[in-house]
Amino acid sequence: MLNATVPRLLRWFETLEDQPSHATECPPEHLAAFREPLPESGRPLEGLLDRLIDDVVPWSFNTAGPGYLAYVPGGGLPSTAVAELFAAITNRYAGVCAAAPVAVEIETQVLRWLCELMGMPKGALGVMTTGGSLSNFIGAVAARHDRLGEDLTGACAYVSSEIHHCMTKALRLAGIPSAGIRTVPVDDQFRLDPSALRALILEDRAAGKRPFLVCASAGTVNTGAIDPLTDIADLCADEDLWFHVDGAYGALFRLVPELEAPLRGVERADSLVLDPHKGLFLPYGTGVLLVKDLRALRAAHDADAAYLPPLNEGEEQVDFCNLSPELSRDWRGIRLWLPFMLHGIQAFRDALREKHELAIHAAEAIAQEPGVVLAHAPRLSLFAFRQTFEGLSLEQENRRNEDLLERINHHRRAMLTSTEIDGTFWLRVCVLHLRTHRERVDEALRIVREELRNPGG
Repeated sequence: MLNATVPRLLRWFETLEDQPSHATECPPEHLAAFREPLPESGRPLEGLLDRLIDDVVPWSFNTAGPGYLAYVPGGGLPSTAVAELFAAITNRYAGVCAAAPVAVEIETQVLRWLCELMGMPKGALGVMTTGGSLSNFIGAVAARHDRLGEDLTGACAYVSSEIHHCMTKALRLAGIPSAGIRTVPVDDQFRLDPSALRALILEDRAAGKRPFLVCASAGTVNTGAIDPLTDIADLCADEDLWFHVDGAYGALFRLVPELEAPLRGVERADSLVLDPHKGLFLPYGTGVLLVKDLRALRAAHDADAAYLPPLNEGEEQVDFCNLSPELSRDWRGIRLWLPFMLHGIQAFRDALREKHELAIHAAEAIAQEPGVVLAHAPRLSLFAFRQTFEGLSLEQENRRNEDLLERINHHRRAMLTSTEIDGTFWLRVCVLHLRTHRERVDEALRIVREELRNPGG
């Protein structure tokens, strides 16, 4: 099977530079062809692989290609594919330490490394997940259990108006009613306003409510803004609130020494979310939750049954089934362990630095065009911009910018996406793909300039 699969993937991989950045207008007949009866007997592998390569993969966002500047790109690091192949074939179960003690130790060591890279205190650890959505949910459950216990009456959690939507979903799933999820205004740089946060907390306490958690962002998805993490950490310490940081997009930029300052404060989080499938260029499906106190995470998720092997209570050997909702889970740690061991951490630092510098280069070039405004300069590798026009209403300007995005993407050499903030339409650029380098960014800039200078299409 490998002899049939690998050559096809290599041929596909060699054409990535020339593939379109997106192609989702799939002909109806392609979709209809997959609405087929379940076969009673097998079919030749070669034909099935060709069908996947020819009829499935092309109709998509090209999330493996260098022109993918949309949303927050995932990676697709080949060494992780090797790790996943190894994990899938050996099929080791890593949910309970007794089932595969060395495999679990590898995963635990990866988590220790991540805690060290984030500057978290001795004893911090966590759990690997499928991504930021599950990590935020687990963090919300841990905070709720630690600060509220079984009584959720009057519970209040605080998020900024720029928080990722999965955080508000996580809080609702954790049992916090929508009325208890308090939205904090942001400043003119789209960062959570600590003064407004403090005022809301005091207002809620005076009304007899029970504030328990503040969620800050280490890189928002809309504009890449970084909340004032140190100020928020101080406030949480003063008010005895759980300090949760959604760093799924941006926290891993802390690996770059010159970017440590704007991210200062993540190390003080009670819980911190990372997405290695963003900042460490792994394939989709790899998230992390780090916690300052492992006991709080275990207390929220601890469960036992007579049919399970003996479970651990210490911090040296952990059972991941008691740190999250999952019992059945794959061996996730190898996805990071093999790339770290094979490439070394400096390779990841260098790649993140490159993406930061490319984003600055792109933002400065676009900002020089007449009528273009940025939401703010890139803090990490993401920025938002729009084209303004004298004499047009906001609605008319929005339509012009929507059309601009469509024209840029029509070239299919770079894919940008958009967002809307307070009724204003913005185009977004996020440089975070491992295969995005200066040549492709400059090509994208040529396209953007061309379309900016031709607003009539």
